[in-house]
Amino acid sequence: MSFPAEYREKLLATLSTIDTGRVTQAIEWMKEARDANRALFVAGNGGSAATAAHFVCDMVKGASMGKNARFRIVALGQNLPTLTAYSNDLTYADALVEELKNFAQPGDLYMAISGSGNSPNVVRAMEYANSLGCRTVALTGRDGGKLGALANLAIHVPEPHMGRIEDAHHVICHMICYSFMDHPD
Repeated sequence: MSFPAEYREKLLATLSTIDTGRVTQAIEWMKEARDANRALFVAGNGGSAATAAHFVCDMVKGASMGKNARFRIVALGQNLPTLTAYSNDLTYADALVEELKNFAQPGDLYMAISGSGNSPNVVRAMEYANSLGCRTVALTGRDGGKLGALANLAIHVPEPHMGRIEDAHHVICHMICYSFMDHPD
């Protein structure tokens, strides 16, 4: 079997592990946040930061444009000067939580995306969001790491391969976004 065929087969098996009931719960929480004019914050590192930014783009444009109820959603860590200032003056592990401290309020929603579930900056932001009274969602892989245990709602992809974890996280994000695009209220 060729590598692409093998990867596809393993990816299909990985996608079958997604708990769609938990994804449906995340959709409901995001709908409730939107309808209550609450803010949503999304964060990750590396490829997961790119997934967070892609998700926010889909929610800001696709899930909001032309609709009466619009999402107030931001990807943390996307402002490079802010990210590097906090990283330089404090630590990289503090960068996202400090940004979250400027904007988050009780009742908002924080979603962290981490393949390992152990990225210190997204974990610290999760701890802060929980202490503030935000709803928290984690998209994790491998064993779920620290992040999965901290989240109010963990959507865990029990896969060791980072590429397939990231692929599954993209699919989960599209399940959420397209639930609003394809099935508007």
